[in-house]
Amino acid sequence: MGRSTFSSDDIVIKSPNDKRLYRLIELENGLTALLIHDPEIYPQGPPSCEEDEAAKLKTKENGGAASESETKKVKCIIAAAMCVGIGSFSDPLEAQGLAHFLEHMLFMGSTQFPVENEYKSYLHKHGGSSNAYTFEEHTCYHFEVKREFLEGALTRFSQFFVSPLMKSEAMERELQAIDSEFNRILQNDFCRLKQLQCHTSSPGHPFNKFSWGNKKSLDDAKEKGIDLRERILKLYRDYYHGGLMKLVVIGGESLNVLEQWVLELYGDVEKGPQVNMEFKAECPIWEAGKVYRLEAVQDDHILQLAWTLPCLHQHYLKSPEFYLCHLLAHQCRGGLHFYLKARGLVTTLTASVDRYSVAYVYSMDIYLTDSGLEKVFEIIGFVYQYIKLLRQVLPQKWIFWELQDKLNMTFRYLEEEPQDDYATELGVNLLRYPAEHVICGDYFLETWDEELLEYVLGFFRPENMRIDVISKSSTMSEDFQREPWFGSHYTEEDVSQSLMNLWKDPPEIDASFHLPEKNEFIPCDFSIRSDV
Repeated sequence: MGRSTFSSDDIVIKSPNDKRLYRLIELENGLTALLIHDPEIYPQGPPSCEEDEAAKLKTKENGGAASESETKKVKCIIAAAMCVGIGSFSDPLEAQGLAHFLEHMLFMGSTQFPVENEYKSYLHKHGGSSNAYTFEEHTCYHFEVKREFLEGALTRFSQFFVSPLMKSEAMERELQAIDSEFNRILQNDFCRLKQLQCHTSSPGHPFNKFSWGNKKSLDDAKEKGIDLRERILKLYRDYYHGGLMKLVVIGGESLNVLEQWVLELYGDVEKGPQVNMEFKAECPIWEAGKVYRLEAVQDDHILQLAWTLPCLHQHYLKSPEFYLCHLLAHQCRGGLHFYLKARGLVTTLTASVDRYSVAYVYSMDIYLTDSGLEKVFEIIGFVYQYIKLLRQVLPQKWIFWELQDKLNMTFRYLEEEPQDDYATELGVNLLRYPAEHVICGDYFLETWDEELLEYVLGFFRPENMRIDVISKSSTMSEDFQREPWFGSHYTEEDVSQSLMNLWKDPPEIDASFHLPEKNEFIPCDFSIRSDV
C-alpha cells in the first residue's frame, strides 16, 4: 500500500455553489490525485457492505442498468480519469503514432487481469464505458460506471499504470484498430488541415509529425527493423511514472475511503519526479509569406489565419490571448464579424487558441460565402485594419474588467458536466495549473497587464501569419502537391511583398470599425440584499 506525502481538503478553490468535497493528495511515487466526494451520488450515505452486495445483485438482475426510478432520484454514475503528461510530440520520427499505439495497448490486459479487454467488459457489464485519447502533450484515459462498482473499476484501471502486458499477439489487432480510427477521420476537413499544417511545418519542429499514426506509418517502422513492442515498452518506462500522472476520482464514498482505495491501488505505480514536459524549437513553426489552398471534402469555404505566439502558460491569470479572442471575434456592430457579414463576405467568424509548451497558436476560422472566397486577400486586409485599430486605441482596462466579471459569474454558477467529462477536464487541468486553480484556472482573470497585451498584439503581423484556404472550389493547378498521410491535394503560393507590406501597415482604417460598447448590465455583486 502506498503512502501520501501531501493531503489537503481546502487547497482547491471551487465554485460557491459546488456541494462536492475535494481532497488533493500526492503519493510517494509522485502521482497526484484529486478525490471528489459527490453527496448526490448516495444522498442517504454510502451503503453498508450488505446493502452494497444487494445493490450489485439487483444491478446484475437488471442487466447492468439502473432502474428508471433510481435514475430519476440520484446520480447513479461515477467516473475517474488518468492524464499522463506525454503525447505525440514524444513520438520518435522513425515510429510516428507510437504514443497513440501505446494508449491502445494498455487496454490489452495486465498481469492481474490478463484477459484482453476485461476492463471494458467489466464496465459494460455494470452500466459503464471507457475511452482514451492522445494529444500532443498528454494522453488521457477515462471511464464511467454505475456507482456500486467504482472500486472494481479502479482496480482494473490501476493496472494500466502498474503492470500492463502489451502482448505481441495483440499488437496486430490494435494496429488494425488504429487504422480504423484514422480511416474514420479521412473525410474531416479540419483533420486534413491539421495534418497539412504539420506536414508543411519546419523540419525538426515538434509539429512536424504524423500524430495520429496508422497501419502504414507503424508498418513502415517495422520494415526498417524497428521493434515496435520494445519501443512501446521504452516509451512506457520513460514516461509512465507517478511524476507525470494526474488521477481524478469522483465517487459517493467519503474522501477517506476514496483515498484508501487510491493509496492501495496506485501506490505501486513506478516512482518518478513531478515535472512538466516542455518542448523547445529553434525555428518558427511555418515559413512566412505563404498561402495554402487545400481541396475540401465538405461544401464549406473556410479561411483560417494562424499566428504563432510564445507560450503563455505562466500568464494564465492575465490571459492576454483571451482578451484578443474576445475582440477579434466579437459580433457587435463595429467589429470584424459584423463588418464582413454585412458585406456578404462571411457567414461566421470565430477565434481560438491552441496551447502548447513550445508555442501558442492563435487561429481565426472564417467561413466564407462564394463572394468571400473570391476576396480572401481583401478580407485579410480588413483583419489587419482592425488589428491596427487595436494597436492605436491601446489595451482597454474596462474590457478586461468586463471579461473578468463575466467569467466570475460563469464560475459562480458553474453548470455541472457529465461526471466523465468533468473528471477528464480536471485531470488535464492538473497538468496545466497549480493545484489550487485546477477548477477555477479557466475562469480567473486576476491581473491587468497592459504591457503584456501590447507585447502579444505585436505578434499579429503578416510575417508571423499562416494562411490556409479550404474549399472544394480551390483551383488545383497541375503542379498540386499531395499530403502523404491523408492524400489531400493542396497548392502552396507565395504572397506578394506588396500585399505583405499593405497588411503590415494599412494606410487607413475603415470608419465602420470601433471597439464594442460598454455593457452596463453585467452583474458583479451577488450578495443577498434585504433593503429592497
